Amino acid sequence: MLELYNDQFRDLFFHGSAAETLEHSRALKVFRDPTKGVVAVKNAIIKTCHTAKELLMAMNSGFDTRTVASTNMNAESSRSHLVFGILITATNRTTKAVSYGKLSLVDLAGSERPGKTGATGERLREAQSINKSLSALGDVISALSNGDDFIPYRNNKLTVLMSDSLGGNAKTLMFCNVSPADYNTDETVSSLTYSARVKLITNTAAKTVESVEVQRLKKVIAQLRAEKGDAGDAQD
Repeated sequence: MLELYNDQFRDLFFHGSAAETLEHSRALKVFRDPTKGVVAVKNAIIKTCHTAKELLMAMNSGFDTRTVASTNMNAESSRSHLVFGILITATNRTTKAVSYGKLSLVDLAGSERPGKTGATGERLREAQSINKSLSALGDVISALSNGDDFIPYRNNKLTVLMSDSLGGNAKTLMFCNVSPADYNTDETVSSLTYSARVKLITNTAAKTVESVEVQRLKKVIAQLRAEKGDAGDAQD
């Protein structure tokens, strides 16, 4: 479970001093795992859960450490985007084939107008970071909805992390929160326009499955690598 705060990832499962947290955050690296076909984060803490209750407990522990602050429009305003990646491994008991899946729960911080929120200083820097990443996400959504050959995922850390949740082999659901107040009409129209563009994206979702033979070959390769490593140690 990660949050993108002021253009930096922070591991919400990591608990340490400010210096330790900063060091851990700098070690987080996003990459695509070719074996499972998903985006993963190197050095991020992964919690193993076997039941829905364990998963809920893990999720709540991460929520407790998310960055929030008060603004003129929200007493507990989210100051970051949050991405909770749930990696799922399922084995067919008959064929022994293994399927891999990933469910990403994403809570995007809302775009902000400093004139309304009264943001200054650190709150203003947070708002600028939020709006910058939302703009990058909007560019990705626009490219996907237009069917462009080049999708600018790498323009922002948020879009890199969400690249397997938008386009390609993914099924995406977006829930748009709007305000019923006349005072927020401009923001409501902007949010609805944003989500309407998302609706134009067409994906083809498919399972990532490994046969028993592929699993066997992977084990052979891993064993050969281990034996090669042992031989190298013996020579040293």
